[in-house]
Amino acid sequence: MALYQDPEKFDYVADSNTKASSDDDKSYPTPTADHRDQSIIDRYTEAEIKSIVRRVDLRLVPICGLMYCVSLLDRTNLSNAAIAGMTKELKLATKNPDRYSVITLVFFITYVVAQPPTTLLTRFFGPRIWLSTITLFWGVTMIGFGFVKDWTALVGLRLLLGVLESGFFPGVVYLLSTWYRRYEVGKRYSIFYLIGSLASAFGGILAFGLIKIQESPRQKGDGGWRWIFIVEGCLTCLVAILGYILLVSFPDNKKSRFIWFLSAEERQLIVARVNQDRGDADIDKFSIRKWLGGASDWKIWVYGLCFGCTTTVSYALAYFLPIILNVGLKFEAGTAQCLIAPPYVFAGIVMFATGWFGDKYKQRGACVAFNAILCIIGLAVMGWAYGDTRARYFGVFFATAGANANVPSVLTYQANNIRGQWKRAFCSATLVGCGALGGIVGSTVFRSEDSPTYVPGLSVAMGSQVLILAAVGVLTVAFTTNNKKADRGEKILEDSPSFRYTI
Repeated sequence: MALYQDPEKFDYVADSNTKASSDDDKSYPTPTADHRDQSIIDRYTEAEIKSIVRRVDLRLVPICGLMYCVSLLDRTNLSNAAIAGMTKELKLATKNPDRYSVITLVFFITYVVAQPPTTLLTRFFGPRIWLSTITLFWGVTMIGFGFVKDWTALVGLRLLLGVLESGFFPGVVYLLSTWYRRYEVGKRYSIFYLIGSLASAFGGILAFGLIKIQESPRQKGDGGWRWIFIVEGCLTCLVAILGYILLVSFPDNKKSRFIWFLSAEERQLIVARVNQDRGDADIDKFSIRKWLGGASDWKIWVYGLCFGCTTTVSYALAYFLPIILNVGLKFEAGTAQCLIAPPYVFAGIVMFATGWFGDKYKQRGACVAFNAILCIIGLAVMGWAYGDTRARYFGVFFATAGANANVPSVLTYQANNIRGQWKRAFCSATLVGCGALGGIVGSTVFRSEDSPTYVPGLSVAMGSQVLILAAVGVLTVAFTTNNKKADRGEKILEDSPSFRYTI
């Protein structure tokens, strides 16, 4: 029995043998659309199309970003709780094993394993029901963190959290890619991740306020760190309810009552634009062979390598930056929590700037390479500016910006260079799965015995960025060579005569 029966598609399918639009990209011809796609687009002026896309932006990107914000907040608030008293109360400061590293690590085990099936369920149940439901469940799980009495209970809850969160990020990435053309998605990914990064930027300040909450008589003797989990878990549950109300389905689902902000004709326009751009807006019936077929493309694994190397640093900073500021740079606990915000604000600026540049000039690899170099510079200053606290904190800005700005950049790099709905779903799962493997590395490299300089951890992080530069170099050579062969009629790329890779 097919997993997805697709009774709700529009009644037209793109023909890859008809003439391509010449307006989208003068440098690289885009995949073709049939005459019906073009006739639908021609009904609207450019101003009307921009207005429709803007409505999609306002309805889709903010709620996805807000839900990702609580996702990041819930998976990375361990570091704030650790310096707020959790380490002492639960006796986490041991070296054999390093209990804190174990607690951070186990999340990624279930996160990786559960990723492929949970991503498929986004299509099966629909984004609104599936994504809001798992968000609600992990919010309840997070509340449970505030009532643990032993560190082993945290391990179990983190394993459960990994399962529940595994379907969210790849599901949202997949959803966003179905609504936008290739050179529109970069800014949207950046804004989506920028909203999510508010969790990292202001999570420390929120945690600082929460630990000041007076303990009730019933909780006498418990640390204020418990309120970090309880209050943030309740916020997550509220956001899940908002997600159920505001999230939308895929654009080809014309029967969804939750896309009321667009008429049926306007939804047809969205699908026609995507078909004109890359010819894969219409979805085939699910088959496991078709879904797993993406694994045979070596480039998919190179994208995964880039994303895993990116998250090695972004997760390491999320889990250990408050501890590095507190233990390594000698800031007080409250000060360390508040000093997290400025580097993430700077990261947001870099993130949006590279997204804008990439969309405008149709460049992806250059943005990824720039962010990796920025991260290397920051990590080097953090590790080797001995005795200068201000310089090391300045390095935090560059490292945080480079690592976090590369998350949407790598997502867009991959999304621009694949075709096909089920291949896109598979690639979303594998990309984020590789990102979770990077999280495993990032959650273990900063060991307590390496304080206050943390040179081994910083060296691993720098090495991961060098790997990104090498991967971008390999992809650039491959894309350039294949594009030239396609221009000469010697090769068909991604099953489309007019598809060209974005370098």
